[in-house]
Amino acid sequence: MGAHPHGWWILLHLVLFVFWLGGDLGVYVSSRYVLRAGLPFAARSTALRIMGVLDLGPKVCLVLFLPSGITLMALDPHGAPGLLNGWTAAAAWAAAACWLWLTVTDHHHPGRRPWVRRTDWTVRIALTGALLVTGAYTLLAAEPFGVDTHPRWLGAKVALYALAIACGLGIRLRLRPFGPAFAALATDGSTPATERALRAAVNGCVPYVVGIWSCVLAAAALGVLKPGARL
Repeated sequence: MGAHPHGWWILLHLVLFVFWLGGDLGVYVSSRYVLRAGLPFAARSTALRIMGVLDLGPKVCLVLFLPSGITLMALDPHGAPGLLNGWTAAAAWAAAACWLWLTVTDHHHPGRRPWVRRTDWTVRIALTGALLVTGAYTLLAAEPFGVDTHPRWLGAKVALYALAIACGLGIRLRLRPFGPAFAALATDGSTPATERALRAAVNGCVPYVVGIWSCVLAAAALGVLKPGARL
């Protein structure tokens, strides 16, 4: 007997979770070598390239986490069939494909297409707001979207995903001085001012990185344990 399709979607959701956290950890470890003033520039530049390669994985996982989650909700017999169904899932994947193109294009060609970054930024802000509202409604309503199984865990999971997106935006803001500082390192060599700028940019991201890890881990725990659910 073949596996139920629901099981394969659960596996995909878990794989995205694993690669998201694993890739983020690799980016963090690589960043420590970028900041080592005692290393030659070539070694620090190589560490930066490794960071860039590894960083694409978590970006892809963040985007695909949403349509895979919507698909799971559409397949769940305890879901809201009037709202979440095959058509909803298909629309979510189509929208995610567009968002993924923006994300990958901006990753490979940073700054070359400003409208791509602006559009991606707008999508993330809009999603963060919409998902926070949806999560709050699911947490507070007695029967959100007509579901009577007490899916408050799902509301919390949606809110955590929104917060993870918001933390990613925080990282982008904190990293803005990094490019000019690393360019100065390449042209003028290591100076106290350049090293301070690099450390401030990278270390300023750490609270947001920890926030993403915390949100993703907590969301995974909620998805597995479903606390308070009446199934």
